[in-house]
Amino acid sequence: MLRESDPALASAAALLSSSLNYRVLRRLDLGDGSLELHAYDAARPLSVAAALDVETTGLDVACDKIIELAIRRFAYDEEGRIVRIGRARSWREDPGVPLHAEITRVTGLTDPDLAGQSIDAAEAAAVLTSCGAVFSHNAAFDRPFVERRLPRAAGLDWGCSLADVDWDEFGFEGRALGWLAAQSGWFFDAHRAAADVDALIALLAHAGPDRRTVLASALEGMNRAGWKVSAEGAGFEARHVLKARGYRWDGRLKEWWREVRDGDVDCERRWLEDHVYAPGMGARRPGPRVQVIHSGNRYSLPS
Repeated sequence: MLRESDPALASAAALLSSSLNYRVLRRLDLGDGSLELHAYDAARPLSVAAALDVETTGLDVACDKIIELAIRRFAYDEEGRIVRIGRARSWREDPGVPLHAEITRVTGLTDPDLAGQSIDAAEAAAVLTSCGAVFSHNAAFDRPFVERRLPRAAGLDWGCSLADVDWDEFGFEGRALGWLAAQSGWFFDAHRAAADVDALIALLAHAGPDRRTVLASALEGMNRAGWKVSAEGAGFEARHVLKARGYRWDGRLKEWWREVRDGDVDCERRWLEDHVYAPGMGARRPGPRVQVIHSGNRYSLPS
């Protein structure tokens, strides 16, 4: 994934890498065209997925907009090994309002960069719907923005390298994309959609000592059965115990929620009965709202 043309630099990097006193980070370079990563048996079936990233005008999907969208397809085998990467695709879009200075600082994008630009919604949706799954590094953020901008691509199976991967299995610390990439030996120009997509693909292709890939872990995580438990009507007094329990605040729906694994939902109901819906806790509903969650609706906004 590195196109090093200088033999002297390659030799120096190899020398440093051979010592336990140094770690060498290599610039990630996947190019813009199609790329074969591994030889594979054409008789064996391959699956196709898309890696995706967005840059936006802010954090609120209700009022903020996508200003940059990048998508890149890749093919992988039954073991979760990425064997082929498709060409890079990216679009910019004029949000119709001036960018905040902080957005320009983080992304490097300016108002002139976006002026008159628009996402080819038909092409972007066609690319996504041609895939069996979509991956991003923060699907809880990316998916709602994408489905709002590209309604034809709603309802697809999504996976999240941030939340669906058991990073302890790979001996990695932290969850930021740049730091995870560094621990796998790469650096890249962060906070631009196309660069983040390439970093995500490289990260999904990473294999641990047992040769199990990050993608295999992500596929296992995204296909798990689960339940979204929403503590609707919870009293103000319950906010501290809910947060300590791992519940997250949904500012749009004005309620606390968390996902629990299949088999744990009855235990969670009992905990809520004792700590949130008990007399004196100020609850405005008799109990929680529970819904089945899967890769087709996980991280999506409620319909």
